[in-house]
Amino acid sequence: MRRPVVAGQFYRGDSEGLESQLKSCFDVSVSMRGDVKGAVVPHAGYVYSGQVAAHVYAALPSAETYVILGPNHQRAGSMVAVSTDTWSTPLGEVEIDKDLINMLPDSIDRDEVAHRYEHSIEVQLPFLQYRFEDFKILPICMGLQDEETAKKIGAKLGNVLKDEDVIILASSDFTHYEPDQVARKNDHRIIKSILELDVPAFYSHIYNLQASVCGYGPIAAMMETTRVMGAKKGALLKYATSGDVTGDCSSVVGYAGIVID
Repeated sequence: MRRPVVAGQFYRGDSEGLESQLKSCFDVSVSMRGDVKGAVVPHAGYVYSGQVAAHVYAALPSAETYVILGPNHQRAGSMVAVSTDTWSTPLGEVEIDKDLINMLPDSIDRDEVAHRYEHSIEVQLPFLQYRFEDFKILPICMGLQDEETAKKIGAKLGNVLKDEDVIILASSDFTHYEPDQVARKNDHRIIKSILELDVPAFYSHIYNLQASVCGYGPIAAMMETTRVMGAKKGALLKYATSGDVTGDCSSVVGYAGIVID
């Protein structure tokens, strides 16, 4: 069992409080989209990025399995790893799609160490639990985030998943600890390449801007996976920074909610 490690920190640690917190996050006006193949969602504390994430989750249709790609902040365990454990949150347990795990390429290791203390995937689960009753997950943690790795992983996942009832989620925050105006300008340049599913341009912006997007590898892998699955473009549903919450715009973190269809 993979038990939560940031419950009570990034989000409320009791089921009643978490339900109330999520209800507040979902106080948004967003229509469900019918043909979503992928998305980018933030993974900060819910007080900062919860509403940005909720804009995406409110738009998602139901799927049999949600493939969640997240960065490995801890750099522990295998550098590209899927978890085979059942995951738990204060809202209950979430099962792994074992059939899909058996279809994954050998380049994705089975390793729980990589997931044990990583929050980027964990914080997505309560949003899914709040929205959907019957689903599975396929959690993949990426410590290697270079363009070659992301494109290879994405192409392989796309070929494996193209006929499956899945949605691919990339868990990432955007610019870290820059002035608000700088964060917004740089992030929207990066976001434009995501909306166009242009992985080379995306990496060019990441490197040229020295961008501190923490989950750029998962984003690129999601872009490549959904492109193989037939996706054509993306849409930005919500962008915000931590300054919108704290009022301090001198050093912010950026958050984007994007869907790919």
